[in-house]
Amino acid sequence: MFTSTGSNGFYKAPLSKSLLLVPSAISILLTLLFQHYQKFFAYNLQAVKEDFQIWRLVCGRTICLDLKDTFCSSLLIYNFRIFERRYGSRKFSSFLLGAWMLSALFDLLLVEITQYIFGITINSLPSGFLGPVFALFVPFYSSIPRVQVTQVLGHFSITNKSLVYILGLQLLTSGSYIWILALSGLISGICYNSSILKVHRILCVPRWVAKVFSWTLEPVFSSAEPTNEVRVGMGATVDIQRQQRMELLDRQIMMSQVAQMRRQRQQQGGMINWNRLFPPLRHRHNANYQDHHPSEQGIPPPTEVSEEQVARLMEMGFSRGDALEALRASNNDLNVATNFLLQH
Repeated sequence: MFTSTGSNGFYKAPLSKSLLLVPSAISILLTLLFQHYQKFFAYNLQAVKEDFQIWRLVCGRTICLDLKDTFCSSLLIYNFRIFERRYGSRKFSSFLLGAWMLSALFDLLLVEITQYIFGITINSLPSGFLGPVFALFVPFYSSIPRVQVTQVLGHFSITNKSLVYILGLQLLTSGSYIWILALSGLISGICYNSSILKVHRILCVPRWVAKVFSWTLEPVFSSAEPTNEVRVGMGATVDIQRQQRMELLDRQIMMSQVAQMRRQRQQQGGMINWNRLFPPLRHRHNANYQDHHPSEQGIPPPTEVSEEQVARLMEMGFSRGDALEALRASNNDLNVATNFLLQH
């Protein structure tokens, strides 16, 4: 078992690194040195509704004023960095932006519903970037494969996802009304991921904004590619071994998902015959194979492929040549290309 050391845990995840470091540092400073400024970061709904202090929806929903919430949310962001690695910083930031905006709306709606049904007046909610953090549990539940690590008492399974759910439960029970933030965050994540509502097409980060941030902030928060690997001895603790498994799963997520999709197709009797769509790679340069196809004059120029997708396939163990061929054949569809390479 191997694991990366140092800041390499945020390789290809600069946004996650900034969300962990900057709000945490501000939260600690507000708690220890600048207590008199905490009032500007309070999530005061009464001030928003009665005094129209809309700016509190920004300040009050960004920085945690409770160090326990800061600690738990930082650990969750660290674990959820896998989504930035998989989808890229722009798509990941679009999800966070959409969940952040939607959860603000659902916060107000849930507070009004609670007052209407139970007669409970809620004037303030816990501060912090909690709505988007809870929203990330939606793709975490639906897209991260569940791998059993061990069993407790022979009946209760401990998986690679158990620690993240325990952290979420700890965060959920840290305040009186934090369940409202959790519920609004989960609803926001479901709405953003919904293929019916198409929210992701509306609430997204424009390309020019993503480029500006990549030029200015990414060099500050980027981490070097892992180069040195440290072997952990047999005497390592269970927590370290579990973390090692989590790190190794980062590069195996896509392969596991594709294998699961393939099993589902087999069960449904709808397995796709990839050989009908793409010829095997080992025959691409075979003369006998070329004799049965039109001349190169009638073949359109090869499709340009994304170097980022090529790098992802190479990280999964495929050669650069095979990755290029698969992406061109699949018209830059990473899932199709991965499935194609796994079957050849």
